[in-house]
Amino acid sequence: MTTGIFFIVLFSILLGAVAQRIAGLGFALLIAPFMVIILGPHEGVILVNICGVVSSALIVGRVWKDIDWSMFRWLVVPSIFGSVPGSVAAVMLPSAPLSVTVGAVVLVALSVSLVLQRSSVVVKGNTPKAVAGFAAGLTNSMAGVGGPAVSAYALLSRWPQREFAATLQPFFVVIGLMTLIVKLSLDPTDAPALQWWMWSAIGVVIVLGIFTGEKLGRFIKDDHARFFVIVIAFLGAGAALVKGLMDLMV
Repeated sequence: MTTGIFFIVLFSILLGAVAQRIAGLGFALLIAPFMVIILGPHEGVILVNICGVVSSALIVGRVWKDIDWSMFRWLVVPSIFGSVPGSVAAVMLPSAPLSVTVGAVVLVALSVSLVLQRSSVVVKGNTPKAVAGFAAGLTNSMAGVGGPAVSAYALLSRWPQREFAATLQPFFVVIGLMTLIVKLSLDPTDAPALQWWMWSAIGVVIVLGIFTGEKLGRFIKDDHARFFVIVIAFLGAGAALVKGLMDLMV
């Protein structure tokens, strides 16, 4: 990876960390499609998972009092069952189809979330929680994005934003770690080949993004933050989808 491209990666990670702190999600949605284009679908998604685990782990302590641990348990256990088959499929799929999958998953998930925002349907009970958790584990392991599935559930269940954003942080830590363990056990070569100073720079940028997001969050409304994340994610997902389709036609 050239220094110029790496700085693009750093900037993407910075934006993702800011969005994650402000809206509770958005890290993977923002950077996954771009990481797939820059690093390829295998290394790109692995890097997204690593950064997502680190950013969410750093945020957990800041939102601890708002975490709904009962909701967390209902989401995280099914997500583990979704992470395993998704991770296996992601390792086995060739690069081009996986790029298409990443772009398509993000586009469909975002579109469904936007439609559900206008829905008057309200879901109750534990089954929808389990379904959302399983879907999040599956999409996180395949495309690096687990947020849209639980976002859809949050919209339909009218889950309060503060508790939703807080509970997602330990949830993302667990499904991210599970995905990394399975993928790297199956194929250790999928790990991004970055120099030590690049990893250090990524860590610094994540901390800076979280700090910046915490400061900006006082002035930015939740709906504005989510709109920004959705716009950027649509653009990135569309680009990843187009790149995958072009590679398939070569």
